[in-house]
Amino acid sequence: MGIDKYNEECRSIVMRYSKEWEVTVKRLGRWIDFDNDYKTLDPEYMESVWWVFKQLFERGLVYRGFKVMPFSTACSTSLSNFEAGLNYKDVDDPAIMVSFPIVDASASAAGSALDGSHLVAWTTTPWTLPSNLALCVHPELTYVQVRDPAKAKVYIVADARLPALPGAVPKQKKGGKAADKNSRGKKGAAAVAADDPAPAANGPATADNTAAGGFEVLAKFQGAQLVGARYTPLFPYFASHPNAFRVVSDTYVTDDSGTGVVHQAPAFGEDDYRVGLGAGVISKGEGLPCPVDLNGRFTQEVTDFAGRYVKDADRDIIAAIKAADRLVDHASLNHSYPFCWRSDTPLIYRAVPSWFVKVEAIKERLLANNELTYWVPTYVKEKRFHNWLEGAHDWAISRSRFWGTPIPIWVSDDAEEVHVIGSIDELEQVAGRKINDLHRHFIDDITIPSNQGKGVLRRVDDVFDCWFESGSMPYGQLHYPFENKALFEANFPADFVAEGLDQTRGWFYTLMVLSSALFDKPAFKNLVCNGLVLAADGKKMSKRLKNYPDPTEVINKYGADALRLYLINSPVVRAETLRFKEEGVFSVVKDVFLPWYNAYRFLVQYVRHWEVKTGETFNPGLSAEAAEIALGGSSNQLKQDQSAGVAVLDRWISAAVRSLTAFVRSEMEGYRLYTVVPRLVSFIDQLTNIYVRYNRRRLRGGKGHGDCLAALTTLFHVLLTVTKVMAPFTPFICEAMYQNLRNALLVATQQQQHGSTTTAAEVPESVHWCEMPEVQQEREGDARIQASVGRMQAVIEAGRAIREKNNKPLKQPLRKVTVVHPDPDFLADITGELSEYVVGELNVMQLETCSDMLQWAELKAEPEWQMLGKKLGKDMGKVAGAIRGLSVSDILGYQQSGSITLAGYTLTAGEIKVVRVFRPPASVSAGEVDAAGDGEVLVVLDLVQQDDLVVQGQARHMVNRYQKMRKSSGLTITDVGVELYYYQTAAQQKQQGNEKLLQQLLQAQANYLQESLGAPLQEISAKPADSNVIAVEEQTIGNGNLCATFMAVIAIAADSNLAGASVQKISLP
Repeated sequence: MGIDKYNEECRSIVMRYSKEWEVTVKRLGRWIDFDNDYKTLDPEYMESVWWVFKQLFERGLVYRGFKVMPFSTACSTSLSNFEAGLNYKDVDDPAIMVSFPIVDASASAAGSALDGSHLVAWTTTPWTLPSNLALCVHPELTYVQVRDPAKAKVYIVADARLPALPGAVPKQKKGGKAADKNSRGKKGAAAVAADDPAPAANGPATADNTAAGGFEVLAKFQGAQLVGARYTPLFPYFASHPNAFRVVSDTYVTDDSGTGVVHQAPAFGEDDYRVGLGAGVISKGEGLPCPVDLNGRFTQEVTDFAGRYVKDADRDIIAAIKAADRLVDHASLNHSYPFCWRSDTPLIYRAVPSWFVKVEAIKERLLANNELTYWVPTYVKEKRFHNWLEGAHDWAISRSRFWGTPIPIWVSDDAEEVHVIGSIDELEQVAGRKINDLHRHFIDDITIPSNQGKGVLRRVDDVFDCWFESGSMPYGQLHYPFENKALFEANFPADFVAEGLDQTRGWFYTLMVLSSALFDKPAFKNLVCNGLVLAADGKKMSKRLKNYPDPTEVINKYGADALRLYLINSPVVRAETLRFKEEGVFSVVKDVFLPWYNAYRFLVQYVRHWEVKTGETFNPGLSAEAAEIALGGSSNQLKQDQSAGVAVLDRWISAAVRSLTAFVRSEMEGYRLYTVVPRLVSFIDQLTNIYVRYNRRRLRGGKGHGDCLAALTTLFHVLLTVTKVMAPFTPFICEAMYQNLRNALLVATQQQQHGSTTTAAEVPESVHWCEMPEVQQEREGDARIQASVGRMQAVIEAGRAIREKNNKPLKQPLRKVTVVHPDPDFLADITGELSEYVVGELNVMQLETCSDMLQWAELKAEPEWQMLGKKLGKDMGKVAGAIRGLSVSDILGYQQSGSITLAGYTLTAGEIKVVRVFRPPASVSAGEVDAAGDGEVLVVLDLVQQDDLVVQGQARHMVNRYQKMRKSSGLTITDVGVELYYYQTAAQQKQQGNEKLLQQLLQAQANYLQESLGAPLQEISAKPADSNVIAVEEQTIGNGNLCATFMAVIAIAADSNLAGASVQKISLP
């Protein structure tokens, strides 16, 4: 189809997917300016890439060499490692052992002891043997020198691989007789060398078993002693190659297959090439023996097999080796082998010409610049990335492709004259025409006249490795240095970059290489490294396997915010792997968003309720501080209703917000997302389950309109702050909440402007235009109130656990709860401002405290294993026994002093765990009380049930029944004029004690019922004639002898806001 059509089709695909990507990115809430974005295919970006390359070239950091890559001989092109792994097949290949006679061992440590020996190498690619340049051994493995008495030859192989050498160690039949050598079947010893690594049962050959057919062991050497020995080339084609045909060493050699000796053909193996360079067998640049053309055929250098396809030549190569008496064994091996995914033909590994950046020359600068960066998590920088930089090799930056940024090198036919272009203007000057696009089909025809009389220079065919393009991003995105020079220089290095853990060898690496080479500084100051998201089964997400849900469906089902928070609050932000589970996204909706939204909805409903009741417009003020001053300093109604000052939970939640804001700013500045989100989620839980839940009475106006306004204002500013803090994490729900909260801020702005010459503060149109809340100075008492409320919540949770354990429902009141703790400040708080919440949430009549833990518990000591493990080591058991043996007085002394010496070790605060085990006083009968705690606070609950408590429980049940009727009737908190009634039918009145019990309940609990229901509960005879009944249900409260049955009635007054609404009206019987 031609390069031009191919490249334009590639361009259209990129543009199509970029539009699809734009939709996905916007739906996820990422802030990207797609109208002013950059693409690596843009001419401006490509020009900056050219500039980067020319800078490197002019600094002597570019050279032409070779890179061994998977190669398709059918397509005449190299493949990426990813492509090479797409199509593996099981095939039969020859597996042969070949001998290499040592001719000069003087340079080896073993010296003359090696004279006359043959090193034996094993291979499944005989076609690479004509290119053999070296043999490689493992420097630390043991090698054995053995004599074959039948052939009178001396061989050297790895000691562990001796049984794989034909005839070296005879196999044993049952009964101990040697097996016939043909018992190996068709596979042969060379195949056994691959799949039978275990030595024979009778061990290596010895002088004593040679009579039985085994080889005689002459000597053993370490691999390092063999290095330097020279051997006779197998073929003569490259016999004159300098520094070749000698033994080298490397640790990649193993003794679990083969012979422990690996033949080296540097043009046809990645390790071969690496080892050859390291040992000086080959050098960087030109001169690498590679006698195979792009079609996989031998070149004229290999005269005996020239023009033959390499795989087809295997048989004749083996025959030539056998004819030279160098073939030790010949077999067949079935194994998995890579095939080209396009042509379905076998791949080979082949050295292809490539242009390299001299990374090794600047390695020290890379390591130094890495130290100037801050990574999250730090271990990725200090270990994984540092180690990668230490082992970095020169970077092959060219690829044999059509689509991509062309490498701007023009060379003569003999490749001796090289001209590098660094800009479009420079290219236009030599081309004599206007250049609008730098892709291959626009510039490949351009030639440059030679300055050395070599005709014309033509551009090399290669394009840049895509990682070179991405590593040039800091410059290409701004078209530096051709435009935006001042902008770039003012903002380089970047504040931060973020990508996956795999980019330590990709983008992070190329950014560091290019910025260090160009500017001797890192490309970024901070780096956030993410882990990889795997499928739920722990495998890589695969379209073929369909082992993950469609991301679009997940977003549409749960919302982008839920997916964002699920990922941000996962191991991924700590550079660890995440097994993606859809139910985890749902949990975010259920456990975070719904409670958070319910708190927001609660505020909205009760603000409307307050406005309806007062006839005023809710004005929270423009800030929490301003509102606090206004409410506390100028509202006579507030002073009357709340003479004690700001309510305790208002102070607590305000302190918690200040603490949260300081924490979030500090952690965000440190790029530690994995600490921020858990704290935010925890705060939302406290907001909904403590502040909103415990303040329902205040928010409904149960303590007066002024106090209600204070609570609503506090909740407003808390939600506003949370919305601003959470906006970077959950942008959509925060924006939706903010738009409604903003309406109240606009009211505050208008009232501030009214009658004032000053200009009110502008209210940003979007939460994403708001500044992150500033850190406020901690106020006196903040720490104490947060600690006390935290302990209070522990008390309430412990009390609930006791009730559940003893089957005492919360609606049933209990007589007393006792809180045991040594801190007098906490006990003062819990019996003072916080008492109503403990009493109300646990539904008890009385709250008592006790500072003497020994009245209710026994003290025991246990070691804090995690803290003491490293400190004590093998003495841990001895010290742990001493800790458990501490008396009560010892434990109390440790708590008071903060240290104790046991078994020769001084243990400090936190290294011993003091456990409180509940022990009721002797005067209390079993079953009358029960206790629970968190190890710090002990809660004791009186479980004795009495009649007066039963009546209170029945009142709670009555409230619950009416509230459920209101909800099922469609009523909300903002509805006014709702009336509540009751009556008993004749049949109900006839039930024994029914009427009397109901009246006793209504009289005794009248105040509680009115406060809880928000309206008096009256007998039906009190209902005005013009009010309309909308719900009637029979209700039964209590059971057994303490039971009352009645008809519950809900009506709406004639002047209610619902009077004209479409509601179902019911006639009473």
